[in-house]
Amino acid sequence: MRASLVSSLISSVVSGVIGRVVMNGIIVCATAGVASAQATDPSAVLAETRATLGGDARIGSVKTFVATGRTRQIRGDNLVPIEFEIQSELPDKYSRRDEFPAQDAGPATSGFNGDRLVQIPEPVAPPARPGGPAPPTPEQQQAAQRQRMLQVKQDFARLILGMFAGSYQSFPLMFTYAGQAEAPQGKAHVLDAKGPANFTARLFISADTHLPIMVSWQQAAGPPARRGGPPGPGGSPQGAPPAPRGSPPAATGAAPAAPAGAPPAGAPPPAVEHRLYFADYRDVDGLKLPFRLRHAVGADTIEETVFDRFRINARTDPRRFEASGQ
Repeated sequence: MRASLVSSLISSVVSGVIGRVVMNGIIVCATAGVASAQATDPSAVLAETRATLGGDARIGSVKTFVATGRTRQIRGDNLVPIEFEIQSELPDKYSRRDEFPAQDAGPATSGFNGDRLVQIPEPVAPPARPGGPAPPTPEQQQAAQRQRMLQVKQDFARLILGMFAGSYQSFPLMFTYAGQAEAPQGKAHVLDAKGPANFTARLFISADTHLPIMVSWQQAAGPPARRGGPPGPGGSPQGAPPAPRGSPPAATGAAPAAPAGAPPAGAPPPAVEHRLYFADYRDVDGLKLPFRLRHAVGADTIEETVFDRFRINARTDPRRFEASGQ
């Protein structure tokens, strides 16, 4: 059943030229490596891309944006529909509000305001249970909040790469040119991006259309994402250790043997490749914006997002940026 869900997501996403380029060639090159980098200035590649997306003047005039749409997310064998609204006041305010029409659950909002986490409703520590793990300490809760804010900022940075081929001071990135990826339909420029907290990613830009194709990054393996709650897609945020937990349960005997090939006890989980694809660019108020995203982890698609509407320099709701604990 999971395979059929994944197939339906992939077939719905890769219906355009960019999707075909990605599926037929770019992934292979991203995994196997790219051609050796020449003396190419990453700023020139980004400038050409930004010109295609609307130009520096138009991009620089964007002070706020509001985006609405739908996400379909795979959780086990279930395909969960999510309706969302993103609000952002650039450069340092961002929030995403998710609603779950197929579940008996209220809306959930996550984001950041400067260096403070936005999370509505605020997480509540589970009560202690006899024989169970101890509840997290205040220090552990604060560490979990810092990790959650880092995850949200990283999600914001990847979205902005697809929208504007750049970054903001709320999560600044530095770029170097890595080379070119080959595909039957053409070539893609590959730029390495580095940011705070050991953030690294690769941005693939079509050499023909000059539009972003995808962002790829390595991240520690973890449980499937649940929108509106920690952690973000695929476990802990990139470059951060797993969130601290309460005390482990008391031992009841000899520990079971680890399966063959498993990492040693206490070792960090292995990293897996994440890919966020951008497609279906359309004209919006002098900009070209991606209306379709797909998030894949390893060989599996875990999430598809379709934007219904972008509103540029629209009024935002200040309540969406109320930081946790205010």
